[in-house]
Amino acid sequence: MLEPPNYLDGAKVLKWAWSGQAPFGVVGDIDGEEEEVFGLALCKYHDSVNFYRFSCDKNWQVVQDAPYNSMEEAVKLLPDQYKKVERNWITK
Repeated sequence: MLEPPNYLDGAKVLKWAWSGQAPFGVVGDIDGEEEEVFGLALCKYHDSVNFYRFSCDKNWQVVQDAPYNSMEEAVKLLPDQYKKVERNWITK
C-alpha cells in the first residue's frame, strides 16, 4: 500500500484509500486521454469550509478533484467510475 503525502495540492490529507494493483477507475483528462485512478484522498484546505475528494494516479499526482460539504458526503457520493475496486478508507 502506497501512503499519500500529508498534503496534496496544498490541502491536508485527512483520509485516503489505495486501490492496489488495479485502479479504482479512470477519468478523462483535458487532452481526451484517460488517467487511471489508484489513490483517493479526502482533503481540506486551511482556509476553506469545503472538503475535497482528490483522485490520484499511481504517484499521488492529482488528476481530478471535487468539493463537498462534508467528508461523509464525499464518501457517499463517490462516482460509479471509482467503484471497480473496494475502498478501505484510512485516517491519516
